[in-house]
Amino acid sequence: MAIYVRFQAPKEVQDLAYDLVERARDNGKISKGANEATKQIERGQAKLVVMAEDVTPEEILAHMPILCEEKNTPYTYVPSKQELGNSAGLFVPTAAVAIVNPGKDKAGIENIVKKIESLKKQG
Repeated sequence: MAIYVRFQAPKEVQDLAYDLVERARDNGKISKGANEATKQIERGQAKLVVMAEDVTPEEILAHMPILCEEKNTPYTYVPSKQELGNSAGLFVPTAAVAIVNPGKDKAGIENIVKKIESLKKQG
């Protein structure tokens, strides 16, 4: 497991994360890439951060969970940077995506946040 991965997200949460990124891409606003996601977290605008677990070097995302926790921004992990890039509408892999505006899917964000919180309590 990568150094920045603080908990193991089950398949259900991973699929939900990919789905939320796709829907936010179409109806809301997302920021793609580790640098852009970091900016949105620092500004307090990120509603959810999704990070890929297969990023090399791992230092690219090493700061992200700590920053999310400082800013009370929910975050989760997905196994594939390629699939995360595809969900974000890119033809290249991406290390992280921040959902800034979920569009019509605020309930979906609340749902995944509850699941993530229960995972952190278990871990």
